[in-house]
Formats: sequence, C-alpha cells, structure tokens
Amino acid sequence: MDLTAWQRICNRLLGPFVKKRARADKELSANLVKGSMGMMPEVYLSTVIVTSIAITLMSWAFVAVFFIPDIGVIAFYESIQDSATANPCFEWEYWNPDLVNPALPGNGCPEYALQVFPPALKVLIVALGGLVIPYAAFRYNKGGAAREATRRGDMIEKYLPYAASYTAAMSAANATPSKIFRSLAMNKDIYGDVADDAAMIYRDVTLLGYDLITAMKMSVDRAASVWLTEFFQGMVGTLTAGGQLKLFFLNRAEHYMRENRTRLGQFLESIALLAESYIVVAVAMPLFLIVMLVIMFWVSGSGAQMS
Repeated sequence: MDLTAWQRICNRLLGPFVKKRARADKELSANLVKGSMGMMPEVYLSTVIVTSIAITLMSWAFVAVFFIPDIGVIAFYESIQDSATANPCFEWEYWNPDLVNPALPGNGCPEYALQVFPPALKVLIVALGGLVIPYAAFRYNKGGAAREATRRGDMIEKYLPYAASYTAAMSAANATPSKIFRSLAMNKDIYGDVADDAAMIYRDVTLLGYDLITAMKMSVDRAASVWLTEFFQGMVGTLTAGGQLKLFFLNRAEHYMRENRTRLGQFLESIALLAESYIVVAVAMPLFLIVMLVIMFWVSGSGAQMS
C-alpha cells in the first residue's frame, strides 16, 4: 500500500527515532499484519505521534482563543453589559439625565455590571482542550491498528462460511489448492477480506516461490480471525497427512454454516429484545399513562365538576 503524503512526512520526522521501539512492539506489528495495513511499525508509530502532537497544538490553540487577554472569547464576553442591568440602567438614565456621564462605564449607572464568564466553564474548557482531547486523540490514533484487525476479523468470520462452501465446490471439481485460492482472490466483492488472505497465499506461491504448505503456515500468523486460523491450520494438517481436501472443506463449510446460524440466531434474539423494549417504552407506556391520567382526572372529582 502506498503511503500518503502525511505518513511520509511523519516518517521522515520521527521514523528513524522510533524505529527500534516500534519494531520491538510485537503486538503492534501483529495488528498491522492482521489489519493488512501495509506499512512498517515505525511509519505507523511516527504517524500516531505526529498526528497526536498536531491535534494537541490545535487543541491548545483553541483554548488560547478563549483566554487571550483583551481580545479572547472570555474577554469579549466579559466586556458585554449584563442583560439583567440593561433595563434598570435605562430607567436610571431616563429619570436622572443630569447624572449621566459618558466617560464612566455604563454612563455612571450605579447598577451597571458586566457579564461574568462561569468559572466552571473555564475549568471545563481547560480540562477538555488541554488534557482530555489530546490524550483521547493519542489513544484513538494508537488503537487504529487494533481496530482494523478486529474489523477484518469480524468481516472474515462473516464471509468465511460462504468461502468455505465455495472451496468445497471447487475441490469437488478437482481444482488444485492454488486455483482455489486464485479464484477466491478474484472474487473480493463476494467474499470480502477472505479474498485478501487468499490473494496473499497465491502471491506467496506463484510470485515469491514458496511451496503451498509454507505459504499457508505464513498465512496462519497473519490471519485476523480465529476461524481463518483454524481453517488454514486444518488445510496444512490435511495436506501434510495426505488426506482429502474435499472432505475437509465439506466438514469446515458445514461447521462454519452451523456457527453462522447460531450467531445469526443470537443477533435476531437481540433485535427482537430491542423491538419489544421499543414497543413497551415508546408505544405502550405513553398510551398507558394517557389512560391513567384520564382516569385519575375523573376520579379526583374535577371531571365530575366539569360535567
């Protein structure tokens, strides 16, 4: 994957300094591989750090806009007359025209007062802009690789049952494993992220010259889903033991379909629970309250007096 201009800038600024630390982070390296992000750990870490610094500076600049003396937002707010004193001062100027002095604040009105910016809001602005937002930005940026790996794992488990059925059909037609992976890789719009892993296996075999078993062992380490790891490990075991891939694919397809039906059943039960909660809270409860209020209105005697 080509780096963006921002990633290249960040890598030039901090890449050499964080290279050793980034490559020593095994979890980060694993998440980058499982997330198929296509960048080195030092590039990712330098991008995270520089982006977080940029967000921190912008956040501090936003806070400074509020607290700049004389021209800041707070200074402008506190230079405005309090609306509660506007009418009293207008009446005072009307009844005491001789006491009006334009050189004094509020023309000399004794009740004149300026607005006061709430101290709690000042503390909130400093806390959010100075600490919370920079820290949250750093944690969010740093967790991008883990989130992408999790997303790919979920998508793989979504499409793997159908991909396993496809491999079973291809194997029944006496297709070789290389052709099966090539066919999977060419159907990314159907099989999603499973096609990406199949494409990497086909690349390792045809372009890099690895044998099929070695390529699949390598794919086990970069698989983002436990299901896909089991699938590849099962294929390696079947090929090593000289078993029939056709039977293995059929068994795996049946197993994943069963697991998929179980998950879909749990999802539908959750949706049904939410639908029932919505009906009770948003539909039945207001009607029940209306009926109860009407009954209480008539029982209290007000209804009888009106009639």
